[in-house]
Parts: sequence; structure tokens; C-alpha cells
Amino acid sequence: MSGWEGADWFAGEGRTPDPGPMTWGRPSWWAHWEAEHRAVREGVALMDMSFMAKFHVEGRDAGRVLSRLSANHVDGEAGRITYTQWLNEQGTLEADLTVTKLDDARFLVVASDTAHRHVEARLRRAVGDAHAFVSDVTGGTAQLNVQGPHSRALLEAVTGADLSNAAFPFRAARTLEVGFARVLATRITYLGELGWELFIPAEQAVHVYRTLREAGERFGVRPAGLKALASLRLEKGYRDYGHDLDNTDTPLETGLGFAVAWDKPGGFVGREALLALRDQPRRRALVQVVLEEATPLLFHAEPVLRDGKAVGSIRSASYGFTLGAAVGLAMVDGGDTRVDARWLADGRWEVDVSGVRHRARTSLRPLYDPENTRIKA
Repeated sequence: MSGWEGADWFAGEGRTPDPGPMTWGRPSWWAHWEAEHRAVREGVALMDMSFMAKFHVEGRDAGRVLSRLSANHVDGEAGRITYTQWLNEQGTLEADLTVTKLDDARFLVVASDTAHRHVEARLRRAVGDAHAFVSDVTGGTAQLNVQGPHSRALLEAVTGADLSNAAFPFRAARTLEVGFARVLATRITYLGELGWELFIPAEQAVHVYRTLREAGERFGVRPAGLKALASLRLEKGYRDYGHDLDNTDTPLETGLGFAVAWDKPGGFVGREALLALRDQPRRRALVQVVLEEATPLLFHAEPVLRDGKAVGSIRSASYGFTLGAAVGLAMVDGGDTRVDARWLADGRWEVDVSGVRHRARTSLRPLYDPENTRIKA
């Protein structure tokens, strides 16, 4: 991944991974993948995401610079992480990331590995002559995600910090002590469960990982790889820039309008162009698609049909072990018709998989935990 090594799945302690033959069907390591997926949904798992691009932005104008770049309100109270997009002047997407405000003059920006240099370039250009300084801390900062219903219990076993909802609510950022290390913990998820992302000085990453693995034995903790990352996030309908999103899309078409702070002071890059589109009917929309049969698999670019007519294609896909079938995200085009929940419900949906059409369901809302009750538990 962009020069980083990452495990797709784990064979288990003391076992040699066997990827088996390449296949368009279920691979030999299917059971390992499913076990990691279910560990996140039902227990707790550790996921190494150190490949994520990470930048410190510091200085008295740091908040102003990031606020202008970001469509969401990122310069509010300290100790808070905010999901946001960066747009261009045409109102389409240039980046999809998080901004954590540590204090009035210090912020952490985290983006995907594939967007690393693009985000860095836009950020450095935006600084101009402002009193703000950008440091790429990707290589010096490990990221370890602790995710699942038992994640709070596991972290409580290794830190004295109060992790209750009252003391550490969703989207909060706090510094914790884990073993001999001080780590930045943000209560956020890309997998759709209760969880925390830990940002750890690289020299202490192995120590923190071992501490969590040892403490987690009684909770059944297991490592989870990139295949589980994909299946978990797609069940929840979470987007991935470069797969589901690109610079031809607007936040409105991709279901990200909730992350736009229309009236924040100073506005943001692309606001005027996006404002002109806000009240227009959506003719395109990114929708979640799940097959009605359990056996077929989805990968990428499969045609999506409504009432026998091709209206879009799968942008990314995986297998939803919790949903019980292959799941993906597709951009669909209604032509002259508004794409809304009624239009989706009134259609007969199919996905063409290798020349065979399979019935499917579509939704604008996440098919897994649409009310976000699990991540706020």
C-alpha cells in the first residue's frame, strides 16, 4: 500500500500463512478473514493502520488555515476529532480525512496513504504567509486501532484513564498512558463499532502492541488485516477516497452533506460552487448495494442495473459477513429523475457478476447500524 507492507489476513500464532491458489471464488483463507471480521463485530481486534498519512499543523494561524481548507467545522473546542472533506473551487472532492484539534495552536491531520502527497501539497500551499507550520510525522507515528464491543474493557485493563461515555465521548481526543508509553487516543471508527485509534511514537509501538495483546487474551483479542478493514467499512457504508470518491464527485452526491458546515465563519474553499448545488435535485448518488444471494462475490466495476437498465457500477466491494452477502458502494445515475429513497425502493435492482445478473438491495443509509448506536455505546 503506497510503499507500506500490510497483512491482508493472519493465519494465527505459530502458523505459516498459505494464500492458496488465486481464485474468483472463496479463497482458502476465507475462514481467517471471517474470524477477524467477526472479532471486530462481536469482540475486539487490533488493526495496524500505521500507513495512514499524518501531519502536525502548528502555529497561531493553524486553525484558520485548516478551517478554510475544510468543509466541516474543525476549529472548535480542543480535544475533538472531526471528519471532513477538502474541496476545490468547483465544489468537488480533493481529500477525505480527519482533523483533530489538540489545542488552539496544534492540530493533527490524518488522511489515507494513497492521498499522502496530494494532501500534503494542498496543505502546504494553503499556508502561504500564515503563521502555520506543517510537519509530516507519518514515519515517526504508528497508528494502532482498538475496535469492537470489548475495546473499552481492553483499554481499561491497560490504562488508568476514565473511558466512560461521560469522560471520553465519541469524537473525543485524549492522551493516555499505555504501559510505558504516552499515546494520543481518539474515539472514532472506520469499522462501525465502539473503538479508539491510538497514535503512538514509533519507537514505542511494539511495546504498546504487546501490552494490548497480553491484556487482551482474556477478551479474545485478535489481529485484523486489510481484508477485514474492507468488509467492515463497506458494511457500514464508509467511503474510501480513490475508490468510492474522487475529484469528479461532490459531497452532496456521495452522501457527505452531513459533514458540511455551511455557515461557519470564513466559509471554506468550494462553498459558493457547492451552495449553488445544494437545493437542486440529486441526479447521481453513491448508494450501498448488497446482493440477495449469499454465494456470489463482488470485486469492483460490476454493472448495476435498475429495471434491466444499467445505471451505474460498483466502485468498491467486499463480502459482508454480518449482512450475509457481498456488499459494495455504487454511483448510480437517475438521468432526469431524482435519486432518492423512493426511486431506489421502486426499482428492481440487479448486479451483473461475470455475465450473470443477481438480485440486489440498494440504500442511501448504511445497512449496518444506521443509527450509529454501536459506535456510541
